[in-house]
Amino acid sequence: MKIIREYPNTFNLPKRIEGLSKIARNLWWVWNPDGQRVFQFIDPLLWDLVTHNPVAFLQKVERQRLNAAVNQPAYLEHYDRTLAAFESYLTNTQTWYKLTYPDLIDQSIAYFSFEFGLHESLPVYAGGLGILSGDHLKEASDLGMPLTAVGFVYNHGYFVQHLTEDGWQETRSALIDYSKLPLIALMDENRKPLMISIDLPGRRVYARIWELEVGRIKLYLLDSDVDPNSPSDRQLTERLYSNDLEVRISQEILLGMGGVQVLRLLGLNPTVWHMNEGHSAFLAVERIREKVKTGMSFENAMDQVKIGDIFTTHTPVPAGNDQFPLWLIDKYFGNIWAELGLTRDQFIDLGRQVQPWGETFVMPVLALKLSKRANAVSELHGIVSRRMWQFLWPEEKEENVPIGYVTNGVHTRTWLARRMGLLFEKYLAPDWADRLDDPDLWKNVFQIPDEELWAVRRHLKNKLVSFANERTRLQWQNGLLTPSQAVAGGVFLEPYSLTIGFARRFATYKRANLVFRDFDRFMNLINDSHRPVQIIFAGKAHPADEPGKMLIQQVYRTVKDSRSAGRLVFLEDYDINVARYLVQGVDVWLNTPRRPNEASGTSGMKAALNGVLNFSVLDGWWREGYNGKNGWPIGKDMDYANPEEQDAADAQSIYETLEKQIIPMYYERDQNKIPTLWLQMVKECLRTLTPQFSLRRMLKEYTTDYYLPVIKESASIQ
Repeated sequence: MKIIREYPNTFNLPKRIEGLSKIARNLWWVWNPDGQRVFQFIDPLLWDLVTHNPVAFLQKVERQRLNAAVNQPAYLEHYDRTLAAFESYLTNTQTWYKLTYPDLIDQSIAYFSFEFGLHESLPVYAGGLGILSGDHLKEASDLGMPLTAVGFVYNHGYFVQHLTEDGWQETRSALIDYSKLPLIALMDENRKPLMISIDLPGRRVYARIWELEVGRIKLYLLDSDVDPNSPSDRQLTERLYSNDLEVRISQEILLGMGGVQVLRLLGLNPTVWHMNEGHSAFLAVERIREKVKTGMSFENAMDQVKIGDIFTTHTPVPAGNDQFPLWLIDKYFGNIWAELGLTRDQFIDLGRQVQPWGETFVMPVLALKLSKRANAVSELHGIVSRRMWQFLWPEEKEENVPIGYVTNGVHTRTWLARRMGLLFEKYLAPDWADRLDDPDLWKNVFQIPDEELWAVRRHLKNKLVSFANERTRLQWQNGLLTPSQAVAGGVFLEPYSLTIGFARRFATYKRANLVFRDFDRFMNLINDSHRPVQIIFAGKAHPADEPGKMLIQQVYRTVKDSRSAGRLVFLEDYDINVARYLVQGVDVWLNTPRRPNEASGTSGMKAALNGVLNFSVLDGWWREGYNGKNGWPIGKDMDYANPEEQDAADAQSIYETLEKQIIPMYYERDQNKIPTLWLQMVKECLRTLTPQFSLRRMLKEYTTDYYLPVIKESASIQ
């Protein structure tokens, strides 16, 4: 089939800089500062107004500003250099993967995820899972891996958060205009949208396919808002994480089974099928069905499909896994199990789990049963996962349950402040970004002069403070805030006090209110006039999570308490842009999950690579990252049977560590007013954590321990 690619957006650019359209339509610019500055230079105010979106920027920028840029030699030099770097990146064949595995470049990898967090201008992500997925694609591009991704484009995105004066989370959604995004419309030879279809009870549902270029990687996004779908089916890809179980199972059938069809229609035949969480597990059912249709038995088909499937679990809490009542499986798969040659009970057994409230069909159970290889996302999460799913392997001891772990990482260049990158280039090596997972390279951070490192750290905090101040000013100017809300939004923030960041999804187990447990002690701590402390909170609760919304309200009310003297701040509508300012600009990153509920966490990794020190419970990644000299632990490396006992112990640890270690060290200065002991810890943080928790290390580990074994075993059965 002939496939035609069309951009739904057009630009009228001067010929001298028409290459801006190429850069705008590929998300390479997201992790390349020069790629952003080539637009920002033309009109900085408009760049911020359009949420740093080059497509929307080029559609709105005034012609006279484009002409003015063409007449500036310095801009043209920057433009030429950036365009050349972009084109060289796309055409470079000497990538890590090609050089390391030249014989395997044709063995492709399919990566499925319910959400992809690539940039704030494309709000088709909800939280950490999506951010990890987006970072996964960026690093796969940098390494030159033969990876293709499949997901959804949600035409309402994730919700926009607003807090009332009383701190209650209100939500609204905004229709996403695809013409303002770098989406490529895939069309058939008749120039009609390229579509796949799935059968749902009593009807057929269609979805068109959009293509998004993430560097060298193609991401295919499904969109059900098309004719001839019914109004309800057009809304299947309207928003993330519906609470309606019928919508949810329809979405997961569309992602898994429909996603397989997408790759087949595009002529792709992946060797590796990587399921990022259980949402896409129905892809394994579809692949088995393909083989059964050729005459293969279900057992043989399942054995072959399992070899190619990899399942990554992110959820250490049983209730957090997608599960469906059996009547819903009867309704949606009644025709499927007959095609597979199975009875109802045999099909249900693929995902059956006995719960206290009865039997349910659990998506991770399905994924685990139809994958030969599975992994958790940190060492401790691996222990928790093997304990959680041992019932699937009753003959095995817990430690022998076949679930390994690959600790998460972050895409360094996406989250690294530009000025920190310049320091690394100057004192580590000009090619540091290509060697960032080499621990020996990072010993050179101790060559960075304290005064230069401190100047960059102060600059980044100034940027954060200015961002919060200006954001609040604009909201107040537009009549969206009362004076007390403006204080809560950060108008009293200043760049000289020790500043702590706490930003994440507001789930109750993350204990955002833990620091308030001894309220008087806490107020005395932050209001010490000689050594003041500022804490910036940010985060959203799922719209259906009432306890999470009540937690936000409690935190917000405390933030507005006059006794805090404006030293507590809540930045509403947490997104990638807010996160970028926070992980770069605060001094300390606070993380207080109730162990062992944090599968991995990645926000602290982003902070660490910018020289922000972690202060966290020894859960998830920090249990592996902390070495006694690169940050601080909260509590002990142990689990508690009693949550109240754990909360009390962790709160006490927070207060004592702040009072005796963190605050004194930050405010201890030499004759040049530089906190030398603090900066020694910052350098140790950079040395140990940046290479270890990079996506580069993570993807190389996936390649060695998961992708290559799949490729080799698949070749042996052909």
